[in-house]
Formats: sequence, C-alpha cells, structure tokens
Amino acid sequence: MAILRGFLLGLGLALAGVVQGHDDGSQWVDLWASMPQEVEPHNLPPAPFTGEDSIYTNTTIRQTIHLTQPAPHIRLSLSNEFGGPSADLHISAVTIALPLNGTAGSPSVQPRTLRQVTFSGGSKSFTIPNGAIAISDPIRNLNVKAETNLAVTIYIQQGQQGKRISGHPGSRTSSWFINGDHTKAADLPSEAVRVDRWFILSAVEGWVDKKRTLGSLVIIGDSITDGRGSTTNGNDRWPDQLLRRLESQRRGGSGMSVINQAAGGNRVLADGLGPNALGRIARDVLAHNGVKYVVLFEGVNDLGTAAEGDLVKTGDRLIQAYEQIITRLHGRGIAVFGATITPMSGPGQAYGEPRREEQRVRVNRWIRTSGRFDAVIDFDKAVRDPKNETRLRPEYDTGDYLHLNPTGYKAMAEAVDLRLFERFRDGVSSIV
Repeated sequence: MAILRGFLLGLGLALAGVVQGHDDGSQWVDLWASMPQEVEPHNLPPAPFTGEDSIYTNTTIRQTIHLTQPAPHIRLSLSNEFGGPSADLHISAVTIALPLNGTAGSPSVQPRTLRQVTFSGGSKSFTIPNGAIAISDPIRNLNVKAETNLAVTIYIQQGQQGKRISGHPGSRTSSWFINGDHTKAADLPSEAVRVDRWFILSAVEGWVDKKRTLGSLVIIGDSITDGRGSTTNGNDRWPDQLLRRLESQRRGGSGMSVINQAAGGNRVLADGLGPNALGRIARDVLAHNGVKYVVLFEGVNDLGTAAEGDLVKTGDRLIQAYEQIITRLHGRGIAVFGATITPMSGPGQAYGEPRREEQRVRVNRWIRTSGRFDAVIDFDKAVRDPKNETRLRPEYDTGDYLHLNPTGYKAMAEAVDLRLFERFRDGVSSIV
C-alpha cells in the first residue's frame, strides 16, 4: 500500500532539483539497466509485429523490470542504438504502472497507479534517431522501493523500418505484444502475445539523496550473470539474490543499486552477442551516473570459443584486457572487483577441453594474486565441486556443466563480501 500511495501523490509539480537543475543534495542513479544489443533475427518479435520491411507497426509492448534501489522520482531511457541507417524509432506513447499483484511478467497493471510518460518538456511522443537514446522527463513522486516490479507500456504507431532493432533477448522476463494503442489499458486483450525478451528499454534512473545512497554496482558479465538457468519471471539470477542480501541488511541505511550489464554469449575480446566487454565499458559503465563499483566477471566465452592454437594467446589477451578495464575505471575513481571464472568442464561440454581448462586456471590465478583488482570475489571456489575442481557442484549445475540453477546463483551471491561496499564507498585513487 505504501508504494500505491506513492503513485497517487503525483501532482505534476516541478521540483527545482529535478527540473531546474538546482542541487538539492540528490543525484540521478540507475535503478535498473540492461545491456543493449542488436536483436538477432531469431529473437525478433513474432509476426505480425515483425513485417516484411518493418517492425513494431501499430504495436503496444508491455514489459516489466525489477528496480533495485528506493527513489522518489524516476526517468526512463529508451534505446535505438542498433537501429539501421536512417531507421528512426517513433515512440507514440509510453505509460508506467505497477503490475497486477506486483508480479513480474504480468500483462495486467494496477489502473490507479498508471502514469503518462513524457519527453523533452511534456511531449507524449518522441522520435529517436538510429544510434541514439531518449531520456524521459522526470516522473515525480512515485516513491518506488527496492525490489519493486515496474510495468512500462510503449506504443509505436508508425513502426521502425528494416529488421535491425535494439533489445535484450536474455530478459528471463515475459513481455506482451498486441496491435493497437493499449498504453492506458489495465488488462491487455486475451490475444496479446507473450515474448520472453526485452525491447527498447535501456535504463531507469532514480533521483536519490547522495547522503543515503552508495550509488550503483555494475556487473559486467555473460550468460551466467544474465541468468541462464534462472526462473523466468522469478528474478533469481545471482545479481538479484545479491540485491536481496543487501536489502536484508540495509535496515534503513544507505541504498545501493545492482545493475546487470551482462548478455549471453558476450566476450571480453571480440564482438558476438553484443559488443565486446573491453569496448562497451564506456557505454555500459562510464556513461552512467552514480557508478561506485564494478564486478568484472567475464572470460569464459573467450576461452571456450578460442581456436585451439590460440588458447595461450587468448589467456594473455584476457589479462591485458582486464588491466585496461581496471585502468579506465580507476581513472573515474570506480572500485573494481575481479571475479574468478567458474568451472566449465563436463561430458560433452566443448568448453571443458583440458587445454581450455589450463587457461581458466591460469587466468584465475592472475585474478587472485596479481593485486590489480581492489578485491577478488572467488566464484570459482564458491561453486566448484570439491571432488573435481574442473566441474560445478552437481547440485548447482543446470546439466550443461556451465550454467547454474537458482541454488547455484544463491551460492554465488553469498560469496560476495558485503563489507566491500562500505570499504570502497568513497571510491579509489588512480595511481599514475
């Protein structure tokens, strides 16, 4: 009920600190974000929402996201980063609301919480050029809480030309597609189509008191962080379970966002499913407000897909890339925590070839002992089988010897020392 009352308090009054740029001791910080990537052909919306030469024509998309820090006011970020040349994205209308029963993936919302979203000083529509993002006007007096699910409903009348769009296929959350403008509907019609992917949404920021926030923790990762093996609409990836630990211990103290900037198949050294990690640090970390900490947990796909003759070279390049990422983030005063690469061996698992395992062990040794990271999170130790350290514990394994189930993700979340966030709350110094 407290969240519902917060939604009902919105009176549309301009707040000086938000609208006029005055410093009231608050700042914008991400409450949620998802790594934008070009949606592969097999992950495009189904027909009729993908046509012969355009996508989204006369389409409403209702999506839910999981916020990670309390905030009185929020704003949305919508992305057309991967739209084709001259393929503008014409946003016709956007609303937000609390989903029915607060449930992730719901096609229904609580009607009394529904709010219109505007852009550029009050416009209900906005055209986003290819390669760009659009940030909404502040949506005031929502008073959202950490772990709140928020429904965002977008209507696109004109559609987007071509077949190149921005999204995030590994949402592990249900979205809903329907023809026509249903942005103000409490319940979508029964013919709405479920699609377990996110589209267009890039981030949600909150206006938070600087004295009552630790800022945000950004996690750079691959499918293990993106949550393959977790429960659809369950929000039980390891970052989600870390958030629950943080909230259970906060007891009215400083909040902190947990931002999942991961994608399945992502690599540090080469593009694939999304831009490479070394290349996307500027977009996914440095371009975001309020980032205090980064967990770097990537490398398994580099080792798993490298040519056999290039494995030693790939290990060398991974270590060099980690060095580069640390240097860039330290230059902004951001603390960087290195996470060891988890086991990837088992019958039929191509990543587990012995020479690949040798490089995993070697890279992990560097992560643990180089002293370059501000701290180390030893996920490998937390989830490996003590009887065979090349493999995951059987009770954590989804069956592919690489991805973990929700129980395994809980073990990963519990491997994070929560004292790190107080220890590095004032950031780090860059050493010349």
